[in-house]
Amino acid sequence: MQVTFYGVRGSIPTPGEDFVRYGGNTACTYIKLDDGTHIVLDSGTGIRLLGKRLLSDASPIHILLSHNHWDHIQGFPFFAPIYQKDRPIYVTPGETDELRPEAFLEQMSGSFFPVPREAIQAKLSLHQPSQNSWSISTAKITRLKMNHPGGGSCYCIEDSGVKIAYVTDNELYPPYAKNTDFLDFVTFVKHADLLIHDAQYVIEDMPAKSGWGHSVAEEAIKLALAANVKTLALYSHDPERNDAMVDELVEHANEIIAIGGGTTSCVGARESQTFTF
Repeated sequence: MQVTFYGVRGSIPTPGEDFVRYGGNTACTYIKLDDGTHIVLDSGTGIRLLGKRLLSDASPIHILLSHNHWDHIQGFPFFAPIYQKDRPIYVTPGETDELRPEAFLEQMSGSFFPVPREAIQAKLSLHQPSQNSWSISTAKITRLKMNHPGGGSCYCIEDSGVKIAYVTDNELYPPYAKNTDFLDFVTFVKHADLLIHDAQYVIEDMPAKSGWGHSVAEEAIKLALAANVKTLALYSHDPERNDAMVDELVEHANEIIAIGGGTTSCVGARESQTFTF
């Protein structure tokens, strides 16, 4: 299994020389299973470049959306495979509080985008599973409701003994009623080889941003240690957090892990970064 980041930024794209190393595209993570199956987590602006990579391969694409906020769907109209005739594409929407499973398509209208949804030539299918566990090829997919204004889903992908957990735009300790408790998240991501978790904020951002739907980095570290995760990738970098600041955050995270005697390694999610398992 291979995992590659195509977009790691939260809220809004961040161009500029101070955001080059980690990247400025919004959320998009690509998983390629050992049998070649394509799984895409979220369709932020990073999905545009991924689409170019996937044009030469006619096999099906499975897109799992966490939720419908702009930074997680805004790249979909720029995803080149949707304009390939008869290309099989399956989209699983997040479990949002207001059920809008076609929100990623509704943005393709005159008010928001010049190319209408009718221009899509792929065989696009909306997948709305009745259970919280299903299969994509050889992989087992499980989902859990995240804590975020408007709701949504996080996912685990397990295949050939490898477990990837994708938990972005998630507030581990929200001031509002929780969809999921911390201990339930521990169970969900337990023993993950790679935990991709929201770490948009730092302690200094609180309490001003409490309730905005994102976690403080130290909370993500706590989750990774409690769940005995091998590698934690801090994700959904704040648009104000430049490369040097992310470097400092990762260094601080690894210091906390070392002091606690943990074995988890921590990295900052970076565009084009690939993990091979």
